[in-house]
Amino acid sequence: MKRHASAIWQGDLKTGKGTVSSESGVLSKTQYSFGTRFENGPGTNPEELIAAAHAGCFTMALSGQLGNAGLVAEKLETTATLTFEKLDAGWTVTQIHLDVKGKVPKADAAAWEKATSAAKAGCPISRLLNTTITMDAKLEA
Repeated sequence: MKRHASAIWQGDLKTGKGTVSSESGVLSKTQYSFGTRFENGPGTNPEELIAAAHAGCFTMALSGQLGNAGLVAEKLETTATLTFEKLDAGWTVTQIHLDVKGKVPKADAAAWEKATSAAKAGCPISRLLNTTITMDAKLEA
């Protein structure tokens, strides 16, 4: 299975502008810029998109783990807070914190802990930084 997204950038780093689009169309020429990434300008940024992907992936994985235990959630809500810091090596994602709330009838604290721990470890986005990154780079005239 492959998923596709693309980005277009025009101009220099500080005054240029870009758009991101996804295969599904959920993102369609969505604006991003220096201001949306390093300031509070309108639009999105790569780190916000990673946080959203992690929240979504983790929450689905948690639902699956609960299901494996014979439990069904009435509601699961996850907020992923990504920390993006300027270090000596440059801007770096240093942490993602998941704040998870769930309303799960018949679940006790032990079942909740087991399911959340397994979902955190097993979610594909949680494992993202351990992936192989490949690239094809073509310079157009």
